Amino acid sequence: MARSKTLIAISLLALVAFAYLGYAEEILEDKETEDSDPGAENDDEQEKNDADDSDEVKEEDDVLVLNSKNFDRVIEENNIILVEFYAPWCGHCKSLAPEYAKAAKKMKLNDPPVPFAKMDATVASDIAQRFDVSGYPTLKIFRKGTPYEYEGPREESGIVEYMKKQSDPNWKPPPVAALTLTKENFTEVVNRESLMLVEFFAPWCGHCKQLAPEYEKAAQELQKNDPPIPLAIVDATIESELAQKYEVQGYPTLKVFRKGKATEYKGQRDQYGIASYMRSQVGPSSRILSSLKAVQDFMKEKDDVTIMGFFDGEDDKMLESYLEANNDVRDDYPFAHTFDAAAKKHFGIKKSSIVLFQPERFLSKYEPKHFVYEGKDLSPAALQGFYKDKRVPLVGLYTSYDKDKKYAARPLCIVYYGVDFGFDNRVATQFWRSKVIEVAKDHRDITFAIANEEESEQELKDFGLAESGEEVNVGCFDKEGRKFRMDPDEEEFSEDSLREFVEEFKAGNLKPIIKSQPVPKSNKEPVTVVVGKTFDEIVNDPKKDVLIEFYAPWCGHCKALEPTFKKLGKHFRNDKNIVIAKIDATANDVPSTYAVEGFPTIYFATSKDKKNPIKFDGGRELKDLIKFVEEKATVSLSKEKAKDEL
Repeated sequence: MARSKTLIAISLLALVAFAYLGYAEEILEDKETEDSDPGAENDDEQEKNDADDSDEVKEEDDVLVLNSKNFDRVIEENNIILVEFYAPWCGHCKSLAPEYAKAAKKMKLNDPPVPFAKMDATVASDIAQRFDVSGYPTLKIFRKGTPYEYEGPREESGIVEYMKKQSDPNWKPPPVAALTLTKENFTEVVNRESLMLVEFFAPWCGHCKQLAPEYEKAAQELQKNDPPIPLAIVDATIESELAQKYEVQGYPTLKVFRKGKATEYKGQRDQYGIASYMRSQVGPSSRILSSLKAVQDFMKEKDDVTIMGFFDGEDDKMLESYLEANNDVRDDYPFAHTFDAAAKKHFGIKKSSIVLFQPERFLSKYEPKHFVYEGKDLSPAALQGFYKDKRVPLVGLYTSYDKDKKYAARPLCIVYYGVDFGFDNRVATQFWRSKVIEVAKDHRDITFAIANEEESEQELKDFGLAESGEEVNVGCFDKEGRKFRMDPDEEEFSEDSLREFVEEFKAGNLKPIIKSQPVPKSNKEPVTVVVGKTFDEIVNDPKKDVLIEFYAPWCGHCKALEPTFKKLGKHFRNDKNIVIAKIDATANDVPSTYAVEGFPTIYFATSKDKKNPIKFDGGRELKDLIKFVEEKATVSLSKEKAKDEL
């Protein structure tokens, strides 16, 4: 019996071993088959790519999936269709997706049905550029191929309700609110209006296209204002004489007109910013004050530089000039005026005058209590020059709020400490400020200021002073915007140590502090990577023309431009003296000659003039960038171009 069981066990083991060997052979055969066909592992990916490039329109969750091959056909054959341009990495797109899909399902059952579609704008970048897609997600309504802005909500019920109204057979586009001006009607219109805004644009300008829907919405909003504030547009490429007359240097240029007189627009460039700024321009630029007490209260209320006009009456010619000059800078200064004789007497004013006052806390024995304009020229430029020249005291307060307006001049030295003009700390604040004043009076070619260290954390980090442990820290900017710091390890802050530091700074004996990412180990890609430490070496190379993009890692516009910029780099790769470059402007210092106010910003630094880089304001397609480089190049270009850049 035992022998029988042993034989059965052996037989079972043999069967298991035989089965295992057979399975192993199958695995080896499969592996050999895979090895004999190196493209097999990419079949799935290839099938996906083929599907992406197919003219066939697929559907996902009731949403049509469009690509470069089927896009034009689909939008042209539908009376109305809603299209979402998205990016796979975009968080807002992912949040919108379920709401968009639910709305799409409902609108399929609508009468008439409205199809919803989506397209990956990072793949079909040519179509995204054609329709000025500059952020994600962007929704556009197409009517037989003609695009309209989607201005509705972004949740299921809101999308459905909005698209039901849009699909109404009786729907008509709202009348355009922005006026179109030409040389035939321009003078008549701007001379008639007490206040209006005019945009000078170019049809090919990318920034103009981005501004257009915001500008039109602002025009519609301000049309309902009481009184209405008209907005207008001028095609500067057609009306070149008007553009030249009003010194239009780039696009879009916005100018505020009052009875035909133009001033610069200084507001934000979106619907609400435009509407808010233009409402703030309504009425006279200066407040009339009826008594000495009213004048004194006005100065205390502002607690900042104030500009007062002392006039004989409403017919005073200086008053007319004063009000006109202030229009363009009414957001930069508090303006008021008075006809009160007691007020004139109190301040020692004997004739019609325009006077600038500093707050009492910023006065020093080295400065007059107020400044009277003594010039005969009452033009806006002359008066505004007076305001700008006198607005900053010998040692004022540097804040994030007004640093770009009051402290744009270089060189600039800032002393950081616990600045607090409150009752308990004002003595200590003035103690340190007095030491700065003693140095500042002897170096008036430098602007000096104090700043609260708690409100200046980022600047202190940029200077490498955030962890200094010192009660007082000092940092200076030279004329080129480079940063220099007073070394906290060498000596404690005092009037003498500050004086010594400033003298060394002026003599050029100090080493600048440069914020920079690490220098790339390799830089052989079509687009050269520039960092703070290599900016001068690469961009200011006197033998080369350099087109450089200033970008931010989080910027959607920058990501959309990246593939085009790489193609541009490939296009010029045979031109050894043409460099296509980029720099992360959020992680590296940028010289002050490059005004970067948004992303991406592109400049061209020619070999002949590195101090005056040319800002690029054209279209962002490859052909636009190539044309710009070829037109502005100061080095000889190779006739042999890369064959695969397109």
